[in-house]
Amino acid sequence: MDFRIEKDSLGELKVPAAAYYGVQTQRAVENYPISGLRPLPAFVKATIQIKKAAAKVHKGLKLLAKEKADAIVKAADEVLSGLHADQFVVDIFQAGAGTSHNMNCNEVLANRACEILGGKRGDVKLCSPNDHVNMGQSTNDVIPTAIRLAALDVLPGLVKAAERLSKSFEAKAKEFDGIVKTGRTHLQDAVPVRLGQEFGAYAFNAGRHAKSIEASADGLRELGLGGSAAGTGLNVHPEYRSRVAKALSEQTGEKLRMAGDYFEAMQSMRPIQDVALAIQSFVLDLTRICNDMRMLCSGPLTGLAEIKVPAVQPGSSIMPGKINPSILEMVNQLGFAILGRCQTVSYCAQAGQLELNVMMPIIGYELISSIQWLANGVNVLCERCVDGTVADAERCKHYADINATIGTALNPHLGYLKVAECIKEAIAKKKTIVDVVVEKGLMPKEKVLEILDPRKLTEPGIHE
Repeated sequence: MDFRIEKDSLGELKVPAAAYYGVQTQRAVENYPISGLRPLPAFVKATIQIKKAAAKVHKGLKLLAKEKADAIVKAADEVLSGLHADQFVVDIFQAGAGTSHNMNCNEVLANRACEILGGKRGDVKLCSPNDHVNMGQSTNDVIPTAIRLAALDVLPGLVKAAERLSKSFEAKAKEFDGIVKTGRTHLQDAVPVRLGQEFGAYAFNAGRHAKSIEASADGLRELGLGGSAAGTGLNVHPEYRSRVAKALSEQTGEKLRMAGDYFEAMQSMRPIQDVALAIQSFVLDLTRICNDMRMLCSGPLTGLAEIKVPAVQPGSSIMPGKINPSILEMVNQLGFAILGRCQTVSYCAQAGQLELNVMMPIIGYELISSIQWLANGVNVLCERCVDGTVADAERCKHYADINATIGTALNPHLGYLKVAECIKEAIAKKKTIVDVVVEKGLMPKEKVLEILDPRKLTEPGIHE
């Protein structure tokens, strides 16, 4: 393999001749052969957006020569269009704060800019990764900004997926509205509900989470870019902060703003943690709902079997004809994985010290991948499970008819203790609550049936 020699503050090192990255990236490749996982495209895109905006701003401030700035911008546009994706090679487990990733991006743009300017890769005098591409910046303000921008880029996909799930459940709520079934609390028989009411609650919940996730994104729009190494803005032009926020707003379409406190923006992962907590909350409810659906479709002969989810693949390698709730199981596994990732974000968020949180590389990876994975999982849940779920109305009616707890509606007429006695007898003797009440002479059958109309009992009121 052909190499070129590049030099940094530690000395000389061989770099693959065909690589756009340079010596510092090569050191990171050799130092961190850990996971084989590379930076997520959204994270690379966000970092390159920062470099592009910085070059434009410094050109406007006459701190960067026009030809150099234009070459950097052109190189950045190439990356943003999808070119050179194979040049971002630093493992996600790397030096703290993300210096290696930042330099990987600086070097790719600098070396490509050298070519655009008519020179060769590695000619730092023509275009330097540190002095030109990284002008006015530090890893310490670039990486937290890149995490924010990347999250803002991918979050709409998750919000849209949650909204879609809400609509899918709402459609089923309307479809199942006329199906009365037994409610269950503590996994024991409870008063009647409608299947549509259960699914309506799922719809409302998913919609609320979509709004919560969307709202959590607002803190990400406050950028500490321009804080430089420690928040002071050392080596940063006084106008850079406002100008770069404006440039990034124009480039991304987001309404970005300057940080209220540049030291806090560098020290704290608060806005990122807010998003992680919103995701975690959604996952907890999503896991609960999938567990509900798995329970409701249990069977088909010896379980509840009140609903049937689509068969998407054979369920057993040994039991012919067995069908499992595979999509629901997948979402549960995905949920557990994402909960672990959100916990990692939380642990890392509290692990910062003084002016910097050095855990940012893994914070960014876990947050961005969680958002993308969850959006994918929710979309599959809609398409291949919820949309095709059907109800077994007869099964639901059967359970509702034999449920003695329906007698709760008689409390205002007979009193709690008398009704409890009737329910216990009905269960013990395997009779209906109607038969027991009538046999005891407590109320005429017609009146009992009128009060215990299952459909009426699924709405508010004291039934007469």
